[in-house]
Amino acid sequence: MSNLSSRLPVVILAVAAFLIVTTEYLIVGLLPALARDLGISISTAGQLVTLFAVVVALSGPPLTAALSHVDRKRLFVAILVVFALANALAASASSLWVLAIARFVPALALPVFWGTASETAAKLAGADRAGQAVSRVYLGISAALLFGIPLGTLIGDALGWRAAFWLLAVLCAVMAMTLAATMPRIERSPRIHLRDQAAIFREPFFLGNVALSVVVFVAMFTAYTYLADVLERLASVPSAQVGWWLMGFGAIGLVGNALGGKLVDRSPLAATGGFVALLIVGMLAAFAMTGSRLGFLFALAAWSIAYTALFPVSQVRVMKSVTHSQALAGTTNVAAANAGIAVGAVLGGIAIPTWGLGSIGIVAGIAGVLALAIIPLVNRLADRDTTLGIQPGTGRP
Repeated sequence: MSNLSSRLPVVILAVAAFLIVTTEYLIVGLLPALARDLGISISTAGQLVTLFAVVVALSGPPLTAALSHVDRKRLFVAILVVFALANALAASASSLWVLAIARFVPALALPVFWGTASETAAKLAGADRAGQAVSRVYLGISAALLFGIPLGTLIGDALGWRAAFWLLAVLCAVMAMTLAATMPRIERSPRIHLRDQAAIFREPFFLGNVALSVVVFVAMFTAYTYLADVLERLASVPSAQVGWWLMGFGAIGLVGNALGGKLVDRSPLAATGGFVALLIVGMLAAFAMTGSRLGFLFALAAWSIAYTALFPVSQVRVMKSVTHSQALAGTTNVAAANAGIAVGAVLGGIAIPTWGLGSIGIVAGIAGVLALAIIPLVNRLADRDTTLGIQPGTGRP
């Protein structure tokens, strides 16, 4: 496949990723209006976010394994149709329970998309450019955080929260038709028995990489979850400007996305270590320099670059730790990331009332140091597998 023809499907998948991630996170900005309209408390409405994350973490690996043999083009079209219908149901929901169903169904499909889209992009690009291809798909995440969610929230404020979901429903349907019409057929993966796919869970190197992803995402989200509060209370950013600062954080992160995609192809573990180290430095410096606007900006830029880079770096690192069932491996990493996000948010939530808002930088830094300490241990597992003659992706000699 030519370079141009291999890039087009990756671009299409990136746009689909943009819509899927916007669907996942848009509700955060719409919670107050949604809660008022449905007559429920904000804390009750917030459980819709928890529901989505838990379903993603639990359903991803088994569903991806079960669907691993399905034609990729048909699978992606079906997922986008599911998201279109779910968004339409959310837009017309008259109760919390209907809205919960509208969130539950796409949460089942999201991890399947991430695992199979990452695998497909890597396969189309070839082993030498797999990281760059996956980073392009993950560019959809950055674009959603940078443009999709803020714009959707603005639409919700201007026209109502239902209008934002209706717009997403239409865009997902259009994207499904576009993908069906323009995306080339992808060579179907051979049907592998679920038991054989699950063999990767007996492989120490793969499990070590998954555990590393959990700790990395704990380090990422212990502080990032509360970044808006940090900007307002510690850096004295006016509340009306916090959204613009968060948008700037996402914009600078696009640099990290590109760097991560290039460096992970050379050495996944080394790239992880380098960006985790930059993450630690950026976070600690940002909390130390809240009183200096210029210093704070530079520290925030370093934090953003490392934070955004670690999304594709972690995904490619876990996928490259196996030789088959890469879609399952990729989805398992998504589940690990969601577990790390949840733990990080809890740690930050405990640290703030106990030691103060400024302490979350230190707690996140400690998690980052733990991730750095795990990296040589994971590398040793690869050497151990080689010594014992274990074939990657099989869990057995």
